[in-house]
Amino acid sequence: MAELLILLGFLVAVFVGYNIGGSSTGVAFGPAVGSRAVRKVTAGALFTVFAFLGAWTIGRKVITTMSTEIVDAAAFTPAASVGVLFFTGLALLISNLYGVPASTSMTAVAAIVGLGLATGTLNTALMFTILSAWIVAPLIAVFTGAFIGRYLYPHLDAKFEFGRLTNPLVAIDTQERLPRLSVNDTVSPRDLIGSALVVVIACYMAFSAGASNAANAVAPLVGNGSLDPSPAILLAVGAISVGGFTIARRTLATVGNDITEMPILAALIVSTVGATIITILSWLGIPASLAVSTTSCIIGLGWGRASRARTLAEIVTRSPADASAPQFTTGALKLHPIEEKKEVAAGPTVGELAEGKTPHPDRQHVSGEGVSSAGERDPEELSAEGLFHHAAAARVVTLWVITPILSLVGSYALFSLLG
Repeated sequence: MAELLILLGFLVAVFVGYNIGGSSTGVAFGPAVGSRAVRKVTAGALFTVFAFLGAWTIGRKVITTMSTEIVDAAAFTPAASVGVLFFTGLALLISNLYGVPASTSMTAVAAIVGLGLATGTLNTALMFTILSAWIVAPLIAVFTGAFIGRYLYPHLDAKFEFGRLTNPLVAIDTQERLPRLSVNDTVSPRDLIGSALVVVIACYMAFSAGASNAANAVAPLVGNGSLDPSPAILLAVGAISVGGFTIARRTLATVGNDITEMPILAALIVSTVGATIITILSWLGIPASLAVSTTSCIIGLGWGRASRARTLAEIVTRSPADASAPQFTTGALKLHPIEEKKEVAAGPTVGELAEGKTPHPDRQHVSGEGVSSAGERDPEELSAEGLFHHAAAARVVTLWVITPILSLVGSYALFSLLG
């Protein structure tokens, strides 16, 4: 019976890793594939390499935390391991059904907490640290995004140009006996810088995803002694790789509803901030959600972009009844198509690049001369469409809260019954 449970644990771990690869590859390399900086096969290969590097280096600390420190390793019996992995896989299923990026890390930790409460082995001091990080990290993402959106975004938008290349910047040549990496040397220096930046940030996000997500697939197997950390990482990255080369092909094509309408510059900023926060937390051994950090940065970036219409003093002293005040929403990332002075144009969106569309003429890239300072614009110039709808935001946040709670309650009930 124990052997059967261990085998089942391996299968569930592979399932979890497979789905992580399918979802994370599209998020990380969607802009790069859309702009034709790389092909889908190259994206899958690069994601695998950098996810492995992230998991093999700092990801070990997260595996140690989840396998031996939140609860005693002895609590991870074969049945308990299968139960924890089941609830982690359930989070991925809910995410796919509702089209919401559920936090796999938070759900996996919640399942382990339920196990710890049922067996009396929970490390409450460590859980207080993890919960504190879960609160502080999104706040840092919001404030970082707000600062960039208010003070830096227009200047970055004027400086960098992102377009769709005729031929991929980087490709894997499979016509030779041995596959080799080829680089397109016909692109202009400006396109080269923009495309290279897209690829580098995608690889960085893959590194962060590997560091934080490998533990979600294999930590219980390490905890019960079925695998040592190194073979566990190989198993997790192998499953993630298969997902990256198979189901990720669809997500790479569609990119995802949450970022399709976002200017590619905003998507890169969000990816960089989110990946940096998660990389730091992973280095500290704290499991955390990349989806929560990136979405928090989207909120902050949009608020900061819209708040440029007013000075900080006006923002602080704004009256709720002030009808003339601009509405600070993340829709400001998607600039109004016509601005009076055309000081800064919103770059092409991720969706336009992915579908090969030409950006609207009113949103073509222009020179950064005359970019106004924060507080100088007329509020009406920043009236924006809703990129981040309140209903969608409520659904995302609700599932982020409910999914870990359901995982904790279900895990506690299951392991209490198992005794």
